[in-house]
Amino acid sequence: MSENFLSDIFGQELRRQSPFHGEQYGQWEGIGPCILAGPASDDLLLLTHGAGAGHDSPFLVAWRKALADAGVATLSVEFAYMRQMKALGRRRPPPKVDVLVDELRTWRDVLSHSVPGRLWLGGKSMGGRVATLLAAEETAPGVVVAGYPFHPQGKPERLRLAHWPRLKCPTLVLQGTRDPFGTLEQVQGYDLPEVATVEWLEDGDHDWLTRRASGVTRDELMQRAAKCTATLMQVN
Repeated sequence: MSENFLSDIFGQELRRQSPFHGEQYGQWEGIGPCILAGPASDDLLLLTHGAGAGHDSPFLVAWRKALADAGVATLSVEFAYMRQMKALGRRRPPPKVDVLVDELRTWRDVLSHSVPGRLWLGGKSMGGRVATLLAAEETAPGVVVAGYPFHPQGKPERLRLAHWPRLKCPTLVLQGTRDPFGTLEQVQGYDLPEVATVEWLEDGDHDWLTRRASGVTRDELMQRAAKCTATLMQVN
C-alpha cells in the first residue's frame, strides 16, 4: 500500500502505530478511528465489528493478522455507538441495523475516493450482516463475513436472510460448525443464493474457538479462513 494512500486516509499528523502487529492507526476526521493492516495492495477489505466489541477485540486482532499473513489488506472501523460506549465506559446496545448500514455506506463512499482498487465489504457477526445489507442495496465487489448471525441465538425461527436473494456479488461466509447463530445442520437447510459460499470451519464456535478433542486449533481455522478470503479476492 503506497505512502500516498496512507496519507490520503490519515494525514501525517494523525497517524501512529497501533499496538497490534505494527498496524497503522488513524483518525479520519468527521468519521472516526480506523486501523490499516496488511501488505501493499490496491484492493482493500473494509472490516466492521460485532455487536459487543470493537476493532480491538481479540478476535478481530487475530483475524486481521491472519488476513495480513495471507496477503489481504484491511481497514478496520468502528460504529459510532461503539465509540460512545468506550468513551462512557459502559455497555450499550447497537442502534437499529438501518443506522449501521448508513454509517457503513458513509465509510464506503469516503474510502472509494482514496482506495486505488476494489473496496470489499466485510465484518464479524453483526458487522458482516451490515455489510451484506449494504451490498444487497447497492452491490459491492464482494463480501466476506466471519460468523454470520443467521438468527438470534436460541431463536432459529427468526432468520436474517430476507435480503440475501438481492445479493449479486461474491459472498463468502466463514462459519464454525458449532456456531449458535447458525450451525452446520441449520444452515444446510437454507436456500442461499448462488453467489454465496459457506466455508465450514470444523468444530468452531461463533469466535472459531474449538474443543481440545477436535484436534484443530483456532489459529488453524483462522489461517484456513484467511487463505479462502485471499483466494476469493484474487479470482473475482
